[in-house]
Amino acid sequence: MGEACAVIGVGQTEYRSRRQDVSMAGLVREAALRALEDAGLTFGDIDAVVVGKAPDLFEGVMMPESYLADALGARGKPMMRVHTAGSVGGSTALVAAGLVQGGVHDRVLVVAWEKQSESNATWALSTHPPLTPSIVVGAGGYFAPHIRAYMRRTGAPAHIGTLVAVKDRRNALKNPYAHLRIPGISREMVESTPMLWEPIRYLETCPSSDGAAAMVLASADAARRAPNPPAWVHGGAMRSEPIFFAGRDTVNPRAGRDCAADVYAQAGITDPRGELDCAEVYVPFSWYEPMWLENLGFCGEGEGWKLTEAGATALDGDIPWNASGGVLSSNPIGASGLIRFAEAAQQVRGLAGEHQVDGARRALGHAYGGGAQFYAMWVVGSDRP
Repeated sequence: MGEACAVIGVGQTEYRSRRQDVSMAGLVREAALRALEDAGLTFGDIDAVVVGKAPDLFEGVMMPESYLADALGARGKPMMRVHTAGSVGGSTALVAAGLVQGGVHDRVLVVAWEKQSESNATWALSTHPPLTPSIVVGAGGYFAPHIRAYMRRTGAPAHIGTLVAVKDRRNALKNPYAHLRIPGISREMVESTPMLWEPIRYLETCPSSDGAAAMVLASADAARRAPNPPAWVHGGAMRSEPIFFAGRDTVNPRAGRDCAADVYAQAGITDPRGELDCAEVYVPFSWYEPMWLENLGFCGEGEGWKLTEAGATALDGDIPWNASGGVLSSNPIGASGLIRFAEAAQQVRGLAGEHQVDGARRALGHAYGGGAQFYAMWVVGSDRP
């Protein structure tokens, strides 16, 4: 892994349906300034900036990183953009971590964002060239058959998705940045909402959010001078696979399994459920919690829904997942993966506020994108590896 790398600053905006009070530049700058304040730094202390963003089509602004350079203090400095579909927030952090681990820079600012109110991601994801109508209609239409296949394969009862939706939305009530904060959320409330893509109901889906997240990654030397506790990177990896190939398992994708195995090997983890204290996992539709429990090795195949049903992933369970409320509660697509990575870091720093998991010392951050084909993950810890 090269040189040690640590998270020394985290900043998030509030996530809302519309942030009409700020431009895209104002949005990313808000998150960046909060991360710098946490790290006790200014833009002048940053050596390079790495930005992440979902497709330009989502807002209709081509190469937005070019005009955001001034807002992010990147004038005259190396600046790089990363794009790996929905996993981009995670892969952006890993690219920045690589610059520190490779000894290229001491302090790197990482920023990812989305301003979905200026476009419509669902329909942007529904166009199929050349000029053919789509019968998928957004990510939910694409993933619903995979969820139905999981249910058939494992015998999971129909209420499991409802349990995840309630758990994550209750967690969101403890997170002041969360977009969806629904007092009194209950199974009855979720089950009373319309079916969008069978078996996915309205309250089992992620919202469309405006928002940005930022982190400052630093070398060991720079981390020693930081005012707040660091989160050390114990392992990180990316994997991808084609969206279509013979024998592809869309329920339990190979790229996800391989990515997790690589990260665990770097971090010296052989039992993720026993050795990790919490996880922030990309769950945009509630059924993906049990599916990813299996894909990430927290249990055997066919057992994920049983962990969810038993309460293992609840805030008071033995392996809390998405204590922040997760993607189900806030989804600025380009930033969603970075939020997972940042929230994992905040847990091991002891700075997660009301949704802090007691005694968290090691955490997983996870992101996926495309047709469940792009993956980025890291394990962070309070102890230097």
